Amino acid sequence: MHKSKVTTSRRATAVWALFCAAAPVQGATGQDGSPGSPSYYVYVAAESEDRVDLIRFDGTVASLVDSVFVGRFPTEIDGPHGLAVDPDGERWYVTLAHGNPFGVVVAYSTATNRPAGSAELGFFPATMQVTPAGLLFAANFNLHGEHEPSSVSVVDVGAMIEVARIPTCTMPHGSRLTSDGSRHYSVCMMDELLVEVDAHRLEVARRFHLAPGAEQPWPHDWMPTRPAGAPVCSPTWAQPSVDGRRVYVACNRNAQVLEIDVESWRLLRRFETGEGPYNLDVTPDGARLVVTYKGGQATGVWDLASGEEVARVPNTRTLPHGIAVSPDSRYAFVSVEGVGGQPGTVDVIDLEEGVRAASVDVGKQAGGIAFWKVEPR
Repeated sequence: MHKSKVTTSRRATAVWALFCAAAPVQGATGQDGSPGSPSYYVYVAAESEDRVDLIRFDGTVASLVDSVFVGRFPTEIDGPHGLAVDPDGERWYVTLAHGNPFGVVVAYSTATNRPAGSAELGFFPATMQVTPAGLLFAANFNLHGEHEPSSVSVVDVGAMIEVARIPTCTMPHGSRLTSDGSRHYSVCMMDELLVEVDAHRLEVARRFHLAPGAEQPWPHDWMPTRPAGAPVCSPTWAQPSVDGRRVYVACNRNAQVLEIDVESWRLLRRFETGEGPYNLDVTPDGARLVVTYKGGQATGVWDLASGEEVARVPNTRTLPHGIAVSPDSRYAFVSVEGVGGQPGTVDVIDLEEGVRAASVDVGKQAGGIAFWKVEPR
């Protein structure tokens, strides 16, 4: 197996606090038609087709169960970008990035895949997640706007009303919450910052500067500048550990993942990754970190105790994007964008074996992906 080292080693172990559950879907069987392996369900967004696909993996074969058109304007592409499923599994949410002028988030019922409400957000809303208390945090990426500070929108999903818009920094992305829903993390590609938001007070608590070689707490309200010719992190994702004691940041430009200690607010380790680390996820058992290498057509699997990359799995097509890990920590579902006229793809990676277990084609430019449920055997 492929092995890579990091500069120091520290164990990260914990128990996952959230488990997505929903009403069973009828007719789950193994490939031979008898009760067998559990079935896993994920939603994936196709940004260039205004569609969200529901995928089922039965332990052997991945298949397309349903496709939902999510565009609002038939003559335009609205760009579904981010996906999230609420902790009780009753709704899924999709951000439509190409709003006029603002983007929106739309709620859908998992029982019917029909709309259940919407809320206006900021410019080009992207990644998002929902707390157990029913607050949705969405990063307003502002991809096509001026390079100026943007925000994170907070939506009460019961009423589907934006209750706060928290200024953070320029081009926020990688919106992720701790498992208890108390802290929210995002990164800003153009400001080299990790931002921690107090999810109860709905305000920025701390910032951390991510410039390579100068990683440090950033106690200022103003945004740092990039000196000409300086090394660049260009962060694209922030992922808390299961116990909330660490945050992992993908440095897309310099091929590293950083591990930051939350209590001391200091850099602990650097993971030297494949080209273009983009999205991250930590397995619910706290043992592994999964990383898409958008520039390398592969997905890396890292052992967090040893700090070694234990597998590097080739993806079926170019531009691997998002990751959703099953609650049993067995499988990672990876969205792959493809290029040109290619369809998107969902690759299912067996995390125990370190191999691709299955693949299924979905809509073009597959991006946002979210785990829905496990249907027991």
